[in-house]
Amino acid sequence: MSTESSNVAGVTIPRQSRRLPDFLQSVNLKYVKLGYHYLITHLLTLCLVPLTAVIIAEASQMNPDDLHQLWLHLQYNLVSVIVCAVFLVFGSTVYIMTRPRSVYLVDYSCYRPPSHLQVKFHQFMEHSTLTGDFDESSLEFQRKILERSGLGEETYVPEAMHYIPPRPSMAAAREEAEQVMFGALDNLFANTNVKPKDIGILVVNCSLFNPTPSLSAMIVNKYKLRGNIRSFNLGGMGCSAGVIAIDLAKDMLQVHRNTYAVVVSTENITQNWYFGNKKSMLIPNCLFRVGGAAALLSNKSGDRWRAKYKLVHVVRTHRGADDKAFRCVHQEQDDNGKTGVSLSKDLMAIAGGALKTNITTLGPLVLPISEQLLFFLTLVAKKFFSANIKPYIPDFKLAFNHFCIHAGGRAVIDELEKNLQLLPIHVEASRMTLHRFGNTSSSSIWYELAYTEAKGRMRKGNRVWQIAFGSGFKCNSAVWEALRNVKPSSNSPWEDCIHRYPVQIAV
Repeated sequence: MSTESSNVAGVTIPRQSRRLPDFLQSVNLKYVKLGYHYLITHLLTLCLVPLTAVIIAEASQMNPDDLHQLWLHLQYNLVSVIVCAVFLVFGSTVYIMTRPRSVYLVDYSCYRPPSHLQVKFHQFMEHSTLTGDFDESSLEFQRKILERSGLGEETYVPEAMHYIPPRPSMAAAREEAEQVMFGALDNLFANTNVKPKDIGILVVNCSLFNPTPSLSAMIVNKYKLRGNIRSFNLGGMGCSAGVIAIDLAKDMLQVHRNTYAVVVSTENITQNWYFGNKKSMLIPNCLFRVGGAAALLSNKSGDRWRAKYKLVHVVRTHRGADDKAFRCVHQEQDDNGKTGVSLSKDLMAIAGGALKTNITTLGPLVLPISEQLLFFLTLVAKKFFSANIKPYIPDFKLAFNHFCIHAGGRAVIDELEKNLQLLPIHVEASRMTLHRFGNTSSSSIWYELAYTEAKGRMRKGNRVWQIAFGSGFKCNSAVWEALRNVKPSSNSPWEDCIHRYPVQIAV
């Protein structure tokens, strides 16, 4: 295996560590078993559906004489009637009680910051120089990261970072959080005509800013939500927390009938800018930008007609038991006491391992039978006959029409495109979101979905795969199915610029 290295501002990073591992060499059978375990948990539904279809098919072939003879037979077989009735009632009751309730995505809204918060590359570098906190090596490192990042000249940083010197404070961080969350929620409520009092469940995720009262409490106070609302505030869970929040809301909607759930995903930059010179802690400064999204979920059957999507699957993978994975994205202080988030050189390899586990588990849930058979047979042959046999990597393009890959950075998108054998159009939404808005953390997958809608590509029955990575280390997937030809909602984040995209990104 190649050990070629690259040098960025004096820091040598092995090329090998910057790539995802080769999935062909490292697929684990136990994760395939886990995927099939998910299928077995829904075995009753899988058995009842074909049985019902057979019964209906047989009944459709019966003529009036057959029905009359059946009636006469049942009249003199009371025991048979009772047994059939008991089985029918019991089976129907078990099915109704155990089947999961459908969860619908009524709509969602992504926050678009005001234009005066945009930062161009030369402004970023000028401000970084004038703060006086960075030495020449660190400034050059940031310049090279920006040039290779895939970000454009219209991303946003918070108000406090536009001052010289910057003015990070608790008040400024609260102001950033309020602008993002309330901006997204105001638009969401306006587009859906749902009253805040009708919300029964609230889930907010923000990794690095967790004040008291909480962000969820700020929303309850702002919109005067009802007193018995089930509210949750998820912190420290990284860029994949948006999918975790969706999963939590889904579970709550299985318990609480006939209600709405709101999920708010954001990150806060104001108090988390790094003002030191440790290279591994400078990268977030160059990539993370202001953004946030709010989604309205419903378990009301009446909302199906107006909802955009139906939630099909959520698969979560946590590698926190491994020490390297646990520490690969780590908030800490440098030798001078400056706080920031450090990114390990092993990040890409660890992300690849988490991705491998996640997609191997997801595969049996979404792939066509033909792909599953090829994958499973080659995997068994490799395990029991010859280790030289390469496992068959399923074609996920047969399972999904659209891909929303977390816009964590250009290298992440490049490697997923390569390893999953995707086409440029499949990663276009991720690349353009990174270019236009930067890494907005857990909300980036919603900007990507909005891009696909703005391009007019979402058709009824299309399946969307949202996949995100986060500290811990986690890889989480959500699968949605479009319930109609989806058009962008009012005040879409791409409303004023979609005609300019896609753009050519310099290599």
